[in-house]
Amino acid sequence: MFLAWNEIRHTKLRYGLVAGVIFLVAFLVFFLTGLSYGLAQQNRTAVDTWGIDGLLLAKDSDNSLNLSTFSEEELANVKATDKTYLAQLSAIASKADSDEKASVSLFAIDKESFLRPEITEGKIFSADGEVVADESLKQDGFKLGDTLSLSGSDQTVKIVGFTKNAQFNVAPVVYLSLANFEKIRYDQSFPEGEAKINAIVYRGKVTSYDNDQLANVSVADFINDLPGYSAQVLTFGFMIGALILIAAIVIGIFIYVLTMQKRTIFGIMKAQGIANGYIAKSIMVQTFLLATVGTILGLVISVGGSFILPAAVPYENNWYFLLGSAILMIVTAVIGSAFSVRTIVTIDPIQAIG
Repeated sequence: MFLAWNEIRHTKLRYGLVAGVIFLVAFLVFFLTGLSYGLAQQNRTAVDTWGIDGLLLAKDSDNSLNLSTFSEEELANVKATDKTYLAQLSAIASKADSDEKASVSLFAIDKESFLRPEITEGKIFSADGEVVADESLKQDGFKLGDTLSLSGSDQTVKIVGFTKNAQFNVAPVVYLSLANFEKIRYDQSFPEGEAKINAIVYRGKVTSYDNDQLANVSVADFINDLPGYSAQVLTFGFMIGALILIAAIVIGIFIYVLTMQKRTIFGIMKAQGIANGYIAKSIMVQTFLLATVGTILGLVISVGGSFILPAAVPYENNWYFLLGSAILMIVTAVIGSAFSVRTIVTIDPIQAIG
C-alpha cells in the first residue's frame, strides 16, 4: 500500500490519465445503466404499481394483452383471493383546442378495486367521460380539465385527475370506467356482465378458472413478452457488459505499459531482496485505487447529471444496478492488472539493471 500510494503521488499526471480513462468509461456505463432502467420502467410501472400476482389472459393470445379478448362473464367463474377485470386499448389522444398529441394506453378498471390509482391531483373518475391520466402527459402540454379526442372514436373524455407511475409499453396510462371504455372502443354499451375485457388480474392465489378459455400468466412472463421489452433489456445489457470488459482490457494494457517502463526499478527492488509478491501486490493496489477513484467520479457525475436531464429523457437511477456495475468495474479492472503480475515475476534483476 505504501509503495503503491507513493508512486501515484510522485507521478500524478501519468496515473491521473489512467484514472481519467476509467472515469469516462464508468460514466458511460452508469449513464447507459440509468437509461436502460428508465426505458424498462416505462414499459411496466403501471403493472408494478398494481401489486398483482398474475393475470388470466385468453388462451390463444400468446401472453399479449392486446390480443386477449373475452367476455366479462368469465370473471364469475374465477376463484381467487382477490380479482378484478382489466380492459386495454392503445390510442392517440389529442387536445380538442390544439395540435398537441400523445400516444396513450387506455385501461378500463373498477375504481373500487385494488387497481384504483393513487390520485396526485384532481379526483378519481366518476361521471361518464371522465378519466385519470399519468402525470407524464403534463410534459406533452396536457393539464387538468382538458378534453381529449381519441383516435378511432368519436367519443371525447375529460381529464379530472392525475396519478403517478402509470406507464405501460412506453405510453402513459389513462384510467377510465368500463362503461366509458365500451363506448370508445365498440361505440356501444354491453349488458351488465357481458362486456368485452382483455384480462382478469388477481392478487394472492387463483384456485379455479376455465382452462379451456384462459391461461394463467405470471407477471414476469407477461412483462417479458411485451413487444420489444426483452430485446431492449438484452441489448443494453450486452452494451454495458461489453463496456465493462473493454474497461478491464484498457486498464490492463495501461498497467502493463507502466510496468514495462519500470522494469529497471523492479529489477533493482528484486536485487535488494524485495519479494515478487510485494511488488505484485503494489501493482494490484494501484489498480484498485485508480479504478475506485475513476468509478466513484463517474458515478457521482452520472447521478448528478441525471438531475439536469430533460424530463423527456427516460433516465432513472437504480442504486442496486449502479452499485453492482461499480463493483463489477473495479473487480474486472483489478483482474485486468493481473497480466502485469506475470511480467514482474519473469523480470531478471541482472538483465533489468543491465
